[in-house]
Amino acid sequence: MSRRDSFRLPRHPASVALARRRVRDHLTDWGHGPEDPALTDTLLIVSELSTNVVRHGPPGEFEVAVTALADGSCLIEVSDEGHRAPCPRPVSDTEEHGRGLHLVEHLAAAWGTWSRGRHGKTVWALITTPVSL
Repeated sequence: MSRRDSFRLPRHPASVALARRRVRDHLTDWGHGPEDPALTDTLLIVSELSTNVVRHGPPGEFEVAVTALADGSCLIEVSDEGHRAPCPRPVSDTEEHGRGLHLVEHLAAAWGTWSRGRHGKTVWALITTPVSL
């Protein structure tokens, strides 16, 4: 059995923490414990993908969707009206920004971008760390 929830947020810096909190609440309600490695990884990925939208996305709202799959993995989707796909960029040790997608690459079993045609794109990440239910 899988469970899915989605919600829309304004493109505002405060929305990053709200997205993280709402995903944590949904996964906790669905039986994922606070010490589950997948929960920690999922929240970090939600934070990074939401931050990308807030910093680089078009004006308006963005959507966050979380799906807890039957095998314990979790699919995160962050959608906006922008058409440019994000890609990791080289960063130096002294730069304060630019590492988010590198973290996503490291934590997710897979990630990528789906086009939504004239409605923008969805950046998704699959977290497969087993969780206890």
